[in-house]
Amino acid sequence: MAEAEFSARGVRIARWPRSLTRAGEVRIEDGRLALLTSYGSEIDSAPVKAVRAGRPWFAKADETVAKVNGTRYRLTMDGAGEDDVRDAEQAGRFLAALKRAAGGR
Repeated sequence: MAEAEFSARGVRIARWPRSLTRAGEVRIEDGRLALLTSYGSEIDSAPVKAVRAGRPWFAKADETVAKVNGTRYRLTMDGAGEDDVRDAEQAGRFLAALKRAAGGR
């Protein structure tokens, strides 16, 4: 198995209007995006070419929105605790890794 291209723990994953987990994991590995609960159960996954993600103008710097298999998820990078700058950088790295894994579209 290859090394994960992106992995973040402590991610708050919400599907409007409810939160699914406050300490989940987002992984990009072998061309697939996987959203996992804190226990490692899969919430949803899809090939990265089928995932649409971005940061809406109204979102905080540490939040992104990803559409996976037709379902919108709000991902809040909260793994660093109180460090908002590090959380915002991690959200940016997630979007960059997703773009890289999809072939730079």
